[in-house]
Amino acid sequence: MRWFGFGFNAFGQIYGQDKLLEGECFENEQEVKVSSPTELTAQEDRSDCRLKTDCQIRASWSRRASLYLNGDSCVCLSGFVSNDSCGNPVKESRGCKDAIISESYLTLAFSDRLESWDLQKKETSPSWSMEIKTDPEISGTPLNLPLVPGGYIATKTPLYRSLSPHLRAKSLALSSEHAILLSASGTVYTWGLGSHGQLGHGGLTPEEEPRAVEALWGMPMSCVATGGWHSVCISDGGDLYVWGWNESGQLGLPSRGLRKATQQQISQQQEESPCRDASTSTAEEPQEGEIHEEVFISIQAFPALLDITPSCEVSTVSCGCRHTAAVTTTGDLYTWGWGDYGQLGHQTLISSDEPQRVELFKEQQMRVVDVVCGAWNTFASVVKEEVAGP
Repeated sequence: MRWFGFGFNAFGQIYGQDKLLEGECFENEQEVKVSSPTELTAQEDRSDCRLKTDCQIRASWSRRASLYLNGDSCVCLSGFVSNDSCGNPVKESRGCKDAIISESYLTLAFSDRLESWDLQKKETSPSWSMEIKTDPEISGTPLNLPLVPGGYIATKTPLYRSLSPHLRAKSLALSSEHAILLSASGTVYTWGLGSHGQLGHGGLTPEEEPRAVEALWGMPMSCVATGGWHSVCISDGGDLYVWGWNESGQLGLPSRGLRKATQQQISQQQEESPCRDASTSTAEEPQEGEIHEEVFISIQAFPALLDITPSCEVSTVSCGCRHTAAVTTTGDLYTWGWGDYGQLGHQTLISSDEPQRVELFKEQQMRVVDVVCGAWNTFASVVKEEVAGP
């Protein structure tokens, strides 16, 4: 299994962390904006971790955490790190079973305890910790951060928040302002700020407590994810549902603002290249007698079904701040939304309100098996596609 990254790289989250000084970021646009999927590599001379082992990726805006689970499990950090742990195993993480990272904290789950470490300080003890009592009946069941026994770990203090046991939480996705929870029965609950329709209840009001998304009742879900102001989920049948803010096309629905920005980019390119063949223009002019009355969507306050491709189902999905990435059961990666940093992986910096396949993986005969979005970047896990013999 190999990991590739693309998008925002100002702090070396994708590559080049060995070039950075403490707190320093890249200034070269080609190093900051990685528009083509680039393989992640471990700093082998500085770390005993390898990205080719059983590795999972966790990402925030300025950091990437690589979680290695085989052998002596550990976490390695890349990106903006205020101590000497960049590229090296975090010594406090030895033996951990799971990890999550935010702009402020690295939270580690062990078999007997939980620890949150303040990444802004050089601490000798965790900022928060909690013992875990082992239940013989569920022994061996892996923790699924940010869920923890009795509650979850938030992105802001207080780090520990309680949850009602009646929710029977299976997984949880958090943004800075709202949350989406998947119960064991497949029911979706949301709460937090709702100003952009990201809660899916049809309005723009906040919810202080978890509330079931009624529009999804009767359709068990298998996966949930959340972006800055949008939410998505996958049904047991592999259908993708989206709701919330669509300003950058992150829902995969027509975005007026995005279309205008695209037209401006095309016009600017044509002005810079006046001899360009008009037949190569991507702008479609309406034919005589044809009227275009396209419906643009800024806020989608109810879940909407998004048909990425009619030929296959969606297996997993992840959200950045204003972009979305989904993996199909055929091993293809589709991305859409804001693309100014190359986070869509299409080898351009163009945004899109339509799901588009990342062609590089297909061209290299790679099958995508997982995807994890940071705020402004994307990380994809791939395996070599098996080619049938003659």
